[in-house]
Amino acid sequence: MNLPKFSKDEIKKLSLSVMGFVFLLYVYSTFFLGPLQKARANALAEIEGRQTKISSSKSEVAKASTLERQAKDAMARFAALKALAPEGAAIAWFPPKIKTFFGSQGIDRAVARLESTNNFKQSELTDWSRYNWIIELPQADFVTLGKSIAELENTQPLVSITRLSIHTQSEHAQYQPVTVGATTVIGKR
Repeated sequence: MNLPKFSKDEIKKLSLSVMGFVFLLYVYSTFFLGPLQKARANALAEIEGRQTKISSSKSEVAKASTLERQAKDAMARFAALKALAPEGAAIAWFPPKIKTFFGSQGIDRAVARLESTNNFKQSELTDWSRYNWIIELPQADFVTLGKSIAELENTQPLVSITRLSIHTQSEHAQYQPVTVGATTVIGKR
């Protein structure tokens, strides 16, 4: 194998060329590739951060749409409940309504009296009042009474039974006088 012989001048030029090439590679990697890699890493980190924000935003949008749907449902229920209370003062329409209700259930001579009225303390409920009633049933049998009370609470969503007092009489074991405590929530008009 014959290798060409280089002169000293050629060796110096060749070594300077190799050193220049190494220096050029160093400058290229340091000043061009380094910042490029750093910019790439920053861009990838920013993309990852934005993808996280996008996914959390999507869940927030889903929560907001669920909340909006629940609000619409609640507003519809609220309007329906508000429409259940007739016009006028509750003292004028509630006792006849209760008398008619118990009469249709087979319990005659039901009398409803207003016991007390309370306003709600919560600021959201300032337009509503709580009315406590005493309903007296002079003669009621247990089966009819139970069915009537269940029907009253199931058909009148604004009425809830708070207490029940059955007075026993030995003369008429089947029919007993009953006192029912009921509460209604009625919107102020």
